[in-house]
Amino acid sequence: MQTRQLVDAGARWLFFVAAVLSVLILAGIFGMLLFNGSRAFPAISWVQFFFSSNWNPSAYGEPSYGILSMIVSTFLVTIGAMLIAVPLGVGTAAYLAEVASPRVRLFLKPTIELLAAIPSVAIGFIGIVVVGPFLAKVFGLNNGLTALNGAILLAIMSLPTIITVAEDAIYAVPTSFKEASYALGANKWITLIRVILPAAYSGIIAAVILGMGRAIGETMTVLMATGNATAMPRGFFDPVRTMTATIAIELGEVPYHTTHYYSLFAVGAVLFLISLIVNLIAEQIAARYRYKY
Repeated sequence: MQTRQLVDAGARWLFFVAAVLSVLILAGIFGMLLFNGSRAFPAISWVQFFFSSNWNPSAYGEPSYGILSMIVSTFLVTIGAMLIAVPLGVGTAAYLAEVASPRVRLFLKPTIELLAAIPSVAIGFIGIVVVGPFLAKVFGLNNGLTALNGAILLAIMSLPTIITVAEDAIYAVPTSFKEASYALGANKWITLIRVILPAAYSGIIAAVILGMGRAIGETMTVLMATGNATAMPRGFFDPVRTMTATIAIELGEVPYHTTHYYSLFAVGAVLFLISLIVNLIAEQIAARYRYKY
């Protein structure tokens, strides 16, 4: 008994240390971004940085460091990806959990999960070679490397995460909920739409947020398939450059300890804050549904 108590105590301390380390590492990353990013602002105006859409750090004479167009581009591509991925992902999860036969589920589930194993570079090539030319032909564009192209590719990359987590949430709905619905005379579809999905909202929201996090943080695909134009986008048919793409393109070549170098850390800090705020809002919504059901 004493040995078992020691093992339990050791396991609790191990999990506690792991949790504390996770928080410390996260705080350390944000602190590093904030510290280095703040060193850019003696040479950059806060107003110019956040409210200007002109990003040209290598300009001769007066370089500019406005990230507004990158913020809008990031949200444009991410929202477009979620508009595509959420209905498809949640619908597929509901089908796998409640409608599909065991044989169909046994085939589809591993196939969907294999999508997560496709490298982002390969997805980017598909965007350049297949999706981009298709969009250019259908919509009469000069170039298919647009925000819509990036949104479609990010939706494909987000689907495995959304489907897997949403399916687990639907599976976790107590059987008594379904039995009560059937006892009241509801059929399978009414039970799915009005009972099971609302009861699984907290897990579905978590799935959407995880998929959104994948879309916001993706770099290589949007770098290859969205055109990398720093101008303010007017819609999904314009080329864009996201914050992640800007950091990836420029950080490897910029001279150390320059205003340009520190401004890229500031961009990373803004991206970190956006992701954090989105996750906090989603957690509040998910907690409300967990309490309700």
